[in-house]
Amino acid sequence: MPDPRNLRDLGKRLDEAQAKHATGKKRPPPTQMGIATRFATELVAALLVGGALGWGIDWLFGHFGVHTKPVFLIVLFVLGAAAGIRNVMRAAGEINAEMAAHGPAPSVRDDEEN
Repeated sequence: MPDPRNLRDLGKRLDEAQAKHATGKKRPPPTQMGIATRFATELVAALLVGGALGWGIDWLFGHFGVHTKPVFLIVLFVLGAAAGIRNVMRAAGEINAEMAAHGPAPSVRDDEEN
C-alpha cells in the first residue's frame, strides 16, 4: 500500500504542474495567411478524397466488368465538394470563436485621415 504522504506530495506536484501549464503562453490569433491556408487545405483535401474514392470505386467496378465510369467519380467529387464547404464553414466558426476570445484587434492609425 502506498504511503499517503507520498501520494499527497505527488498530488501537490501534479497541481503545480497543471497550474504552470494552464498559465503558459497563449496561442496568438491566427493570421490572414493562416486562415486562407486552412480554408484552402480543408476544401482541397475534401475534393481530393472524394475524387480519389470515386475514381477507385469506378476502377474497382470496371475491374469486375461493370462499367460505371465516371458515375462514382462525379458523385463522390460533388459530395467531396459539399464536405469541403461544410468543413470551411466549421473552420470559419472556430476561427471566429478564437478571434472573439482574444478580443478586438488593435486599431491601426491611418496616415491619410490626419
